[in-house]
Amino acid sequence: MKIYDLSQPLNQECSFWPFYPPFEVKYIKRKAEHGVNAQYIMTSNHMGTHLDAPRHFVTAGMTIDEIPVEWLCGPGALVDLSDAMDDFDLYTPKMIEDRVEVKHGDLLFLHTGWERFGQFGKTPDEERYIHRHPGAHPGMVPWLLEKGVHIWGVDCISTDHPMNLPIGRFLGKGAQGHCDRVRAACEAKFGGAEAVATLFPDSAYQLTHNALFPSNCMHIENLGGDIHAPELQNKRLILGIFPWKFRGGEAAFARAVAFTGEWKP
Repeated sequence: MKIYDLSQPLNQECSFWPFYPPFEVKYIKRKAEHGVNAQYIMTSNHMGTHLDAPRHFVTAGMTIDEIPVEWLCGPGALVDLSDAMDDFDLYTPKMIEDRVEVKHGDLLFLHTGWERFGQFGKTPDEERYIHRHPGAHPGMVPWLLEKGVHIWGVDCISTDHPMNLPIGRFLGKGAQGHCDRVRAACEAKFGGAEAVATLFPDSAYQLTHNALFPSNCMHIENLGGDIHAPELQNKRLILGIFPWKFRGGEAAFARAVAFTGEWKP
């Protein structure tokens, strides 16, 4: 058995989710003065590799500490979609099932290739990583529920498409105009304003959050690390996501891992 780390590093250099506070860290004790080094951090939960619990969008939803531990590690599939993904692309159930078998109750990790644009990726590009990442086709929602998937994840800043996020709706409205540029690019890509309105209606805002969390189908964002390793692509593996046991937490930083070998419950 071999273990692969599928997590992105996290520190104060990382770009942060629009409208959320940044990651802050400082030393509060140093060895020379106190005989020990100690740090203090202040941050939101939604940076680096993290797991969103249903409480993130559901008032009385399951919290991080309430997630059954057996959901956090088990058999699953890692799917390489990187050959089919460009700016603003949509990934579909067919793309996934054409590449690897996904069984009922699997963990599911998607490699779009977008982790390379993250802060510590091979070709960092903050705007491309946040503004132009791929996202879930609406058909992903019923498919994930039908498959009984409790935890899935992507190597992007969000599972949702930018047009279903603040990025494409109102980020920089009246100022930097990020959302206007995103919308214009999507209209050019998908065939005009009417096509965009049909594909990304107001009812689909933050679709994979609003539509899946009530059914305890939750997700990991910002996968990375060795997710691009050739020997992992389109394979059935043992997958794991290990957040700290955050009582009442709506999300938590986590370490994502893949193990080669066969799951033996």
